Amino acid sequence: MSKIVVVEDSKLMRHLLRRVLEQAGHEVEAWEDLAASEIPERIKNGAPDLIVSDYQMPGCNGLTLVRMARKVRPELPVVMVTSTRDPDVMAPLRRLDVQHILHKPLQEGELMDAIRQCLEPVD
Repeated sequence: MSKIVVVEDSKLMRHLLRRVLEQAGHEVEAWEDLAASEIPERIKNGAPDLIVSDYQMPGCNGLTLVRMARKVRPELPVVMVTSTRDPDVMAPLRRLDVQHILHKPLQEGELMDAIRQCLEPVD
């Protein structure tokens, strides 16, 4: 079983993501009202296998979250969910090696495929 952290400011979306991921057999921890300064410690203490994060959130956007996570665990996979297709937003995420950038409206199959690809062992 993998531990997945969901970072999402929408209560409804957090609930939906938690339900889908738990039904797939993952342990899920949700982070909300996240300040950038909290991220390194939460990653150290929580030891997630994967982060699924919304891009646009108050307090700490997805880009900041990835930058802070990379300081602690450069290899930690991230699946970013966003409603924007702006190349100026996408480029920095790609430079930080975000494994998957998914666009809203989010499709369950697309999410599960991205998670499987992130968590598959590399031979």
